[in-house]
Amino acid sequence: MIRSFRVFVAGAILAAAVAGAASAQQKPAPSAAAIQMAKEIIALKGASATFDPLIPGVIEYHRNIMMQTNPNLAREIEQVATKLASDLQGRRVELQQSLAISYAQHFTEQELREAIAFYRTPLGKKLVSEEPKAMEETMKAADVWSKKFADEVVAKMREEMRKRGHNVI
Repeated sequence: MIRSFRVFVAGAILAAAVAGAASAQQKPAPSAAAIQMAKEIIALKGASATFDPLIPGVIEYHRNIMMQTNPNLAREIEQVATKLASDLQGRRVELQQSLAISYAQHFTEQELREAIAFYRTPLGKKLVSEEPKAMEETMKAADVWSKKFADEVVAKMREEMRKRGHNVI
């Protein structure tokens, strides 16, 4: 569940970064200093670890598709996937650069400095360490709530349909 959540979050952030990169064409390019500070924020927040599953995940996804359509080539496909996982790991730097540019385009250099200072404080460090746990608990609580809510909606819909002379399952 945690890995799925991380992959989901990474995918969502990657999509946002790609969308941000597309809209970035209209914004002035951030300074090298802003990009460097954004990279530091990403490192302080541990956000780069969120993206670690992306490269192997994309390779694994496409390996599985190829294996399903070409089962007789499973051994070779596995070898190619293993090679690609090794060869393309360096693309992580490219992704991190893209993320840093997105951050740097949304915050001034002064705001980035203040964010860095915050993430170095005890509260900033606690936020980094505790937020994933809080998010996981939040997702579980939302899931429990949504199931209860769904049951309530179904019961009320059935009750209203009975009032109208229909017995729905």
